[in-house]
Amino acid sequence: MLVTGSINTLSAKWADNFTAKGCGGSKEHSFQHPFLQAVGMFLGEFSCLAAFYLLRCRATGQSDSNMDPQQPFNPLLFLPPALCDMTGTSLMYVALNMTSASSFQMLRGAVIIFTGLFSVAFLGRRLVLSQWLGILATIAGLVVVGLADLLSKHDDQHKLSEVITGDLLIIMAQIIVAIQMVLEEKFVYKHNVHPLRAVGTEGLFGFVILSLLLVPMYYIPAGSFSGNPRGTLEDALDAFCQVGRQPLIALALLGNISSIAFFNFAGISVTKELSATTRMVLDSLRTVVIWALSLALGWEAFHPLQILGFLILLMGTALYNGLHRPLLTCLSRRQSPGEEGERQGLLSGSRTPINDTS
Repeated sequence: MLVTGSINTLSAKWADNFTAKGCGGSKEHSFQHPFLQAVGMFLGEFSCLAAFYLLRCRATGQSDSNMDPQQPFNPLLFLPPALCDMTGTSLMYVALNMTSASSFQMLRGAVIIFTGLFSVAFLGRRLVLSQWLGILATIAGLVVVGLADLLSKHDDQHKLSEVITGDLLIIMAQIIVAIQMVLEEKFVYKHNVHPLRAVGTEGLFGFVILSLLLVPMYYIPAGSFSGNPRGTLEDALDAFCQVGRQPLIALALLGNISSIAFFNFAGISVTKELSATTRMVLDSLRTVVIWALSLALGWEAFHPLQILGFLILLMGTALYNGLHRPLLTCLSRRQSPGEEGERQGLLSGSRTPINDTS
């Protein structure tokens, strides 16, 4: 999960760093085709649907009820979350062209803020004190990361105005992703759909809809937001010409497609075999890997404020997801060893996971 998640962001950024000639004898220019890259990401999610049916065929005749739907459901329930996923992903790929990979990954932590607020407003959930503290810490961490972007040195490829716009687009995308999560929890998860099937169905909707939207995008002028010679919102033909002239772009796109498929499968496996807490820890470590590799490859300059921002964001994520509870439990056990036998007796009939919020 850690490797595939890191490859997903790094391969998308790697493709942006390549330059090649496009169609019609145009000059060499950067491969900036965020909507086409989003189509590739949905293709990777769509492959999870194939993985679901393969696992289901393998589980035929075995006592593995997890592969069988508990009740019938309407696949159109996945359409609203898929539309949110399509919009949020497209915005994030546009933003990735404007800012650094590490800031991109750190700012994605803003999803905690909006998910928490929306769950209170629309799902009637009550957040505990640690979750509110986690939201406040995340806001503080985002401010520090944004300040680091403002103070960092910017080259001709990433001007200050583009970096600010990219950061704002990432925050906007997290609002849409939070809406997607609320929709999934309210309308989809109650049908007990297998996670691979859910991801694959959303990927199918996103792939079909966004592929069709590439046609009108070919004619819509985009001004400074365009990265192709024609100045349109997306030029898929130009992208294919660049891929044909620079095979490494195709390798980066393949890495993006395959990594998102394995990332979703690995994330589901980690949650099932270990815990959701472990999944959140690994997802946080992904930011460190992306940041370190971006510095090593010379894609961005080091700024000490990013360390502070990342640590604050990590603390906010830990508080919101209850990662502090095992530590407090361990400390309480050390302080009261005489009650250990009684505690074991009380817990002998319960197997509640440590990350359970109930």
